[in-house]
Amino acid sequence: MGIKDNFINLWTEYFEGADLPLVFYYTDDAEGQDRVESSSLHRCLIGNLAKVRKGTTLCLDADSIGCAGGRRYLGFAREIRPDFEYFLSCGIPGEFEGERYKKSPELVKKLMEKVPKLKAPARFIIFKRWDMLEKTENPEVVIFFAQPDILSGLFTLANFDEADPNEVFAPFCAGCASIVMYPYLEKAAKRPRCVLGMLDVSARPYVGKDVLTFSIPINKFTGMVENMKESFLVTSSWRKINARIRRLKQSN
Repeated sequence: MGIKDNFINLWTEYFEGADLPLVFYYTDDAEGQDRVESSSLHRCLIGNLAKVRKGTTLCLDADSIGCAGGRRYLGFAREIRPDFEYFLSCGIPGEFEGERYKKSPELVKKLMEKVPKLKAPARFIIFKRWDMLEKTENPEVVIFFAQPDILSGLFTLANFDEADPNEVFAPFCAGCASIVMYPYLEKAAKRPRCVLGMLDVSARPYVGKDVLTFSIPINKFTGMVENMKESFLVTSSWRKINARIRRLKQSN
C-alpha cells in the first residue's frame, strides 16, 4: 500500500491531471468480485476496459471473453479461429473478407510460429484502476492509456537506469496481447521491458484517437517509481511538458 500511495503522489506531481493506470493480476480466489458474463460485455476486451478506467473492477474467466483472440492472449485458450492465416491476410473469396494486416497466408503462419504462448496461471484475471487496489492484491502488470506527452515521460523513465536503448518494444500483435500477454511474459525476463501498444487497427475504435498504451511488468514499474524523484521529471524541461499535460486535461 506504501507503493500505491507513493506512486499516486508522485504521478499527481509530475503528470498533473493525467489518468491513473490500470493493473491486472491472475487469481483463483475471486471472492468479493463479480465475475462478468460475456453477454454483458463488448466482444473485444479493449472495449470493456473503458469502465475500468472509470473505476469499475472487471473479473473475467475463460467463459467471460467472447473473442477467441482475447481468450488466447489472456492465456485461457490455445485455439485460433479456423483459417486464421486467411483472416489476417487476404481472406477467402465468397466466404469472408480478410483484414489484410499481412501480405499472405504464408506470412501469417510464419508470424504465428514466432508468437509466444501464455497459459493463464489461475482461473480468473482481475482488471482494476491503480487507486482501487486493496491491501491483499498484488498487481502483475501496470497499463497506462496515454497521450504522446505522457508516453514520452514513461518512455524516458523506463530508460533512465538502463544502458540498452531498447527498454521499450512494440510487437505486432492484437491490442489485448500488447497489454496482457507480452508485458506479463516480460515479468520473467532478467531485465523486463515495457510494451508500447494499442497499434492494432481493429482495437483503435475502442480508445481515443490520440491514445496508445504503455504496459509495464510490476517488477520494472517499482524501479521506475523509485527513480522518479532523481530523474528528468524534476527538470525545467519536464515542467514545460507537465504544464501541457495539465492544460490538455483542463481542455477536456
